Amino acid sequence: MRVALKIAYDGTRFHGFQRQPNVRTVEGEIIKALNDAGIEFTDFKSASRTDRGVSALGNVVALTTDDERILNPMVLNGRLEDIWVLSAVKVPQDFHPRFWAKSKVYRYYLPSWDLDIEKVKECSRLFLGTHDFSAFARVDGRDTIRSIDRIEVWKSGPILVVEVEAKSFLWEMVRRIVKALELCGSGKLVSQDIERMLQGAYERSRKVPPAPPEGLLLVDVEYNGITFPLDERSLKKFRREVEERAKARMMLSYLTLDMIKV
Repeated sequence: MRVALKIAYDGTRFHGFQRQPNVRTVEGEIIKALNDAGIEFTDFKSASRTDRGVSALGNVVALTTDDERILNPMVLNGRLEDIWVLSAVKVPQDFHPRFWAKSKVYRYYLPSWDLDIEKVKECSRLFLGTHDFSAFARVDGRDTIRSIDRIEVWKSGPILVVEVEAKSFLWEMVRRIVKALELCGSGKLVSQDIERMLQGAYERSRKVPPAPPEGLLLVDVEYNGITFPLDERSLKKFRREVEERAKARMMLSYLTLDMIKV
């Protein structure tokens, strides 16, 4: 039986997704919970191996097992901290969560009080379509041509939200796009700079650095013909626990902002 799990996690509590020795990772904790539950499995795969500090609302992992208990998300949720299994569904035996993905949606939360929002929106539209993203990625030898299907920018209080959708992304691509938009909004880059970079014409010394990983959220991974009904008990646990840490972070954020008003 092949099963896909829709998972959420607080990336600030982990050293990234992929298993590493002697550090806490998302993959490592899920596998530990499976072992603790006595669920034997093979062929564990993920849709996205997010970087250290990056959080997720809708990442997907898949595994093969004969243990029907895996279809009850609470079996793992009772053994996990900072990770929540929101849905578990049977999928075709050859399902691979990365290669079967129709699209991935990322969202970045950018402080906006010193940015020209119209310039940010103007520059964001330049990223739509197919381009050479070598100036906006940590290049590891792969083809740097990618297509952005959708990019939207909106204001939410003191935060500028940037949402990007594509079938696939390069390493650090979203974070570097966001950094470029921030530089546009502060007047340090103009649209002509972005256009040249998207054509592959840039000096390596001017390559855009990534925005901090803590502001990035993997919102969803979408598939043709596969849906993930949310488990009510798991969703209730997730909302309760995330709300508590949201209150604590909001308190600290406003306390810090007040300190710089002196």
